[in-house]
Amino acid sequence: MRNRDVLVTGSGIAGTTLAHLLCRYGFRPTVVERSPGPRTGRHAIDIRGTAREVIGHLRLVPQVRAALLAARGMAFIDERGHRQASFDPDVFGPSGGPAAEWTLLRTDLATILYEATKDEVEFVFDDAITEVTQDADGVTVAFEKGQSRRFDLVVGADGVHSDLRRMTFGPEERYVHDLDSYLCLYSVSSAMEHDWQLMYTMPGNDGRPGRTAGMRPLPGTDRALAAFFFRGRGFSYDRRDVEAQKQMVVRTFQDAGWVVPRVLPQIWDSPDFYFDRVEQVQMDTWSSDRVALVGDAAYCASPMSGIGTSLALVGAYVLAGELAKADGDHRIALPAYEAGMRAFVDRAQVFARTSGDGGLMPDTPTQMWLRNLSIRAMRFLPRRLVGRGLEKVADTVSLADHAAPSADRALTARRKA
Repeated sequence: MRNRDVLVTGSGIAGTTLAHLLCRYGFRPTVVERSPGPRTGRHAIDIRGTAREVIGHLRLVPQVRAALLAARGMAFIDERGHRQASFDPDVFGPSGGPAAEWTLLRTDLATILYEATKDEVEFVFDDAITEVTQDADGVTVAFEKGQSRRFDLVVGADGVHSDLRRMTFGPEERYVHDLDSYLCLYSVSSAMEHDWQLMYTMPGNDGRPGRTAGMRPLPGTDRALAAFFFRGRGFSYDRRDVEAQKQMVVRTFQDAGWVVPRVLPQIWDSPDFYFDRVEQVQMDTWSSDRVALVGDAAYCASPMSGIGTSLALVGAYVLAGELAKADGDHRIALPAYEAGMRAFVDRAQVFARTSGDGGLMPDTPTQMWLRNLSIRAMRFLPRRLVGRGLEKVADTVSLADHAAPSADRALTARRKA
């Protein structure tokens, strides 16, 4: 096999999944991660459609099922906590809608993947790439702390603000597109004596955009996950200034009712604060000679789309499978990877742009009233209408088209070697 040595930048969902599969297929992956340890993040993520088959291929279904967040559904409430409309996951089918059947904390999925991979793959934490130089025979990579090393291939799985993408393809501004919304999540001390995800919406008025604050119980704890959704009009955003981000959230929701006055102050001492602008990464190609991108670095749809984790899992599977099928020849594998993922990515990104965020950020009280009315009517409508096509989007890729030949035999041979 040629091109055995592969550097993966980023130990998130896409990067760790890719490393796990490459190792199984006989490659020698190395994962470099800027963080001092495995990536975490307590926000909830969804696994939909074909991505659940990837979890099965990884033989991790029992671990993932044990970590699923038990939630009966989502309920929209008023400032007094009175329910206005609600639905459960069954309304949308196994993959569609905002309430997915397979939902868990990002930290839990990242831990499951890392624990399944760490004994077979070299992880280099607390370091990052600084320069990538390609030539006919490989790639020389310089690191912030470690010595330069040679690899046959380099794959960027380092997120929306990918350093590898910037070094290889150009400035971030060419590819990252603002969708004019923000998302904030952090855990709070607030026991919830039920298993419903609650959403409190404040519709827009007098030119002020709509907003939503949400709470989701964290099973087995006396804590809950607080979520805040709002538009970005009038805000300047610095993704490195955490204090400014917290101030932005507090300023936006300081006049809110329900439980917000109780949980909002906890933002200042939160150990797991997460904040992001809702953005989409659009690229014409995800590879350049011996460098490729996967997951959010290549095709983030939107952190509010509910499809990002599925794109990461399926993308890692397709890339690893095509590299194995091509015996490591990147000239064959990388175009096949792009061809195999393009339809899924295009459909997911169109869905993210067109499904609308009026449900969480309605411009007027009338728009919010219509949202609640439509939610109450969902149980009487066909799933294909209720799910808005997300279930079909999530099943775009067939894993059989990208299966690696003799994967287990390749792993056995690698271990013996």
